[in-house]
Amino acid sequence: MPTLHWQKSSYSSEGNNCVELATTPDGTIRLRESDDPPTTLTLRPSGLHSLLDAVRREIPNRP
Repeated sequence: MPTLHWQKSSYSSEGNNCVELATTPDGTIRLRESDDPPTTLTLRPSGLHSLLDAVRREIPNRP
């Protein structure tokens, strides 16, 4: 597997407890928590969209 280039969420603060995202050559998206980098969630773009929609519904006043 090629090296992934992880990007920290703009909502994450400096330090730990960050959500990081990387795209893969096959078009899937990987998510991980900076405190536990070996554990990743693999999604298709439509799955990420659904996940973000669900989070936005649960956390009011988020863009």
